[in-house]
Amino acid sequence: MKKVKINSEKCKGCLLCISVCPNNCLKVSDKINKSGHKYVELINEEKCKFCSFCFIMCPDVAIEIVEE
Repeated sequence: MKKVKINSEKCKGCLLCISVCPNNCLKVSDKINKSGHKYVELINEEKCKFCSFCFIMCPDVAIEIVEE
């Protein structure tokens, strides 16, 4: 089973991943990481098709798609 993992501490909140997600599975959190950035969270997990667009677009390598 695949799963999207977002490292909230690596995320700088650039929002590039949100812009490329075809199923609107990501949103900006109201929470702030240790660096002072609002990070991205996975929502609508059931709609995620694991297309990898978010993983490919993330300049900070904060998103992974893993097999569990």
